[in-house]
Formats: sequence, structure tokens, C-alpha cells
Amino acid sequence: MKFKFLAAFLLGSACIGGAAFAQSADDKKWISQCLVDNQGAKASAAVVAAYCGCMNNKMSDNETRSITEWEKANPNARRACERESGWN
Repeated sequence: MKFKFLAAFLLGSACIGGAAFAQSADDKKWISQCLVDNQGAKASAAVVAAYCGCMNNKMSDNETRSITEWEKANPNARRACERESGWN
């Protein structure tokens, strides 16, 4: 199961483009957790990976909440990333 999410993360990173190469180890940790949190979502793995990357990019580098926690407090960012990733 972890392999599937790693593959989704890599595929999503490729979809995000050059920004994927600028991700820190901390960014990758948060995005990986977001993928796990959304493993039951009714969206493709690439869409979920793009969504998690988008949400991570909208968050401050000093944020301590997970993407899943942060999205609940930031519905505008969540909706923007849903549109950007194709998660509609």
C-alpha cells in the first residue's frame, strides 16, 4: 500500500512541475501524510498528489498543523487547490 502512495506522490510531483524539485524534506513529509490521510478519496492518485502539493505550497513554512488540519481552517485555499488539481 505504501508503494502505491509513493508512486502517486512521484506522479503528482511530476504533474506539479519544477516546484517538486524545490520541496524540502519537511514538505515531502507533510505531502506524504496528506496522501495517507486521503487514501480513501474518490479521486485518482495523481489528483490527490497534486492537491496535497498545492495545499502544502499555500501553507507557511512555519505552519505546525498537518495539511489535513490546515485545510479545515482555510476553506478558500482548499477550494482553490481542489480546482487546480482537478478534484471536483
